[in-house]
Amino acid sequence: MDSQTAADKNGIINKVSTDLQDFWSNLSDKQQSILKKIWSILTYKWQWQIILNAPFLVIWILDQTIPAVHSFNMQLIFSLPIPLVIKTYLGFS
Repeated sequence: MDSQTAADKNGIINKVSTDLQDFWSNLSDKQQSILKKIWSILTYKWQWQIILNAPFLVIWILDQTIPAVHSFNMQLIFSLPIPLVIKTYLGFS
């Protein structure tokens, strides 16, 4: 297995960056305008996806790092009126 050093990785990143800049500079103004519009639509949708998923990410991070949050979550699950069969199926028994 080939392992790349940090210098090799930086070289690859710099090469890709310069290739992308060259590609961008070779596009016409109309093509650049179209790509900017497409990029703005994509990033707008990504922003909404991040905003909608952020609370779940925060809860997951807290659950992984603070044991009290995990025990609270387990107490909350056990206090819900979920049939024992379903809890067992989900692995909470």
